[in-house]
Amino acid sequence: MSNLQIIHDDAGQPMFAVIPWREYVRLSKDGATEAALRDEEIYDLAKDEGGESFPIEVVDRLLSGASPIKVYREYRGMSQKALAAATDISPVYLSQIETGRRVGSAKTLASIAQALEVSLDDLV
Repeated sequence: MSNLQIIHDDAGQPMFAVIPWREYVRLSKDGATEAALRDEEIYDLAKDEGGESFPIEVVDRLLSGASPIKVYREYRGMSQKALAAATDISPVYLSQIETGRRVGSAKTLASIAQALEVSLDDLV
């Protein structure tokens, strides 16, 4: 999907996803705006596109506002020390980013995303 835009509420939680019209038409049955695809059809389309899927527990934690870095790190079975070493940052700095006390630079976040095998968009 290209040009996806996420609109967040005042608390920073995702509220809406805006997609290009052509993508919407592709996702809607026969191009009719009133006839949305069934959940099973959406699932099949997503599965056909490939990519990784995550357990509902991971998704629930992300939706509840948990730190994406911490959620993906724990899902990957990595300690803070291991992720910090893989990204060449200090464990203290990583902890501060995970808890929201500091904001990582674009370069740092990109390095973390690469180490966790997720996109930068998944972290921010």
